[in-house]
Amino acid sequence: MNKAQALNEFWNSFGIDAYDEHTVIPDVQLPYITYNVVTDSLNNVINLHGSLWYKSMSWKDITLKTEEIATYIGYGGQVFKLDDGYLWITKGVPFAQRMNDTNDTIRRMYLNIQVEYLTSI
Repeated sequence: MNKAQALNEFWNSFGIDAYDEHTVIPDVQLPYITYNVVTDSLNNVINLHGSLWYKSMSWKDITLKTEEIATYIGYGGQVFKLDDGYLWITKGVPFAQRMNDTNDTIRRMYLNIQVEYLTSI
């Protein structure tokens, strides 16, 4: 598995579809996750983000999914095996932030993660 595939596997681990933020299909149905992909090599911690998108008048469901993701990452993070090493994901600071949308039925939660690519390339 390469670095982008590992990020995709992580974001798709939560029971809703996840898309690289540049590949969201037209007319996709909510809820879904978008995320950015930035790669590097050993000894560099990269700040990445993902966004949860829900259609609701309430923050309840999106908050529960945010808590599920935070619990999955945990205090020590999650490690994914790569073809040439490992990917280590931890929570960023701040981890989650509510975001406004021009449509007041759209709820967005902005999630910060930190990744370290434990690879030589």
